[in-house]
Amino acid sequence: MKKTHQKTQIILISVGIFLILATYFFYPYMKKTQLAKNKSIQEDVVKLPDADQETTFENIQYQGIYDLDKTFTVNSEKAHILKDEPDIVHMTNMHVILYLSKGRVVNIISTKGRYNKVTYDCFFENDVKATDGETKIFAENLDLLATENLVNIYNNVTINYPTGSLQADKIDYDFETKYFKVSMFNDEAVKMKVFK
Repeated sequence: MKKTHQKTQIILISVGIFLILATYFFYPYMKKTQLAKNKSIQEDVVKLPDADQETTFENIQYQGIYDLDKTFTVNSEKAHILKDEPDIVHMTNMHVILYLSKGRVVNIISTKGRYNKVTYDCFFENDVKATDGETKIFAENLDLLATENLVNIYNNVTINYPTGSLQADKIDYDFETKYFKVSMFNDEAVKMKVFK
């Protein structure tokens, strides 16, 4: 019986030593690891308010009518809406298709852009290309203003059309009539070639 008491005492002393070691050495290490994980989670949570400030979409399409009888579509691979500007859609790889009278179709694309869901105004930025099949427009910026029935094209503008081409800083263009007003930001002459 004495041996059984000795074994029990040795086991109890071993468990006691293990608990003391665990309390003073392993527990602080485990707590430190847990705090590091919590800090990482809190850093992620700190980044979340930005995500709360915007809503992100992929492969979106808006359709509408302007001038009572002309339809259009606005497409984008990626887009986001900021919480403080709910009517403005910020787009990546923006593509607008305008269906004009007499069956003409105008395609406008750019790498970035904004679309106003209320006014239907579109603002294209970076590597803008617009065409109706005959006329081709290249620029850095193009503002399609449905509220003013006007297209402002500016910054390194080049227009190629069947009877010529031109380069300018800024052009106000009417897709319907194909008339344009050309201007430069300074006193430079407009570069234009007309073919007969």
